[in-house]
Amino acid sequence: MIFLDTSVLIPIVQVSHVHHRPSRDLWNLLVRKETTISSHTLAETYATLTSMPPGLRVSPADAVSTIEMFLTRLTPISLSPDEYLETIRAAARLGLSGGMIYDALLLACARKVNADRIYTWNLKHFKAVAPDLAARIVTP
Repeated sequence: MIFLDTSVLIPIVQVSHVHHRPSRDLWNLLVRKETTISSHTLAETYATLTSMPPGLRVSPADAVSTIEMFLTRLTPISLSPDEYLETIRAAARLGLSGGMIYDALLLACARKVNADRIYTWNLKHFKAVAPDLAARIVTP
């Protein structure tokens, strides 16, 4: 099973992005039954695409179309309230604060599906949040 972070999705549609080519090449290999994201990634992708600097920013309608295209190959994974709380507790035990909780929640989804590979361009934070998954956390 493969899990993708938002940081991999955005460069797929941003041709001028420094990570466009490797992210797009990975995208071209993905199969829906084997590829997951966090449900939260849908909102994160929308927020990122619609708030980028002028020239890169897309309209809300285009962001929705992009997300719908992504969903042709991605299966969103959600956490239950109990899984959210356990993830927050685990983050507190690790001394994580602020926005690191969002990475912890994404990684909880990857853990939930027992992802073999977790693709991100945010290696440092992901490995800090989930040292037990470090060997599975890679860039495209």
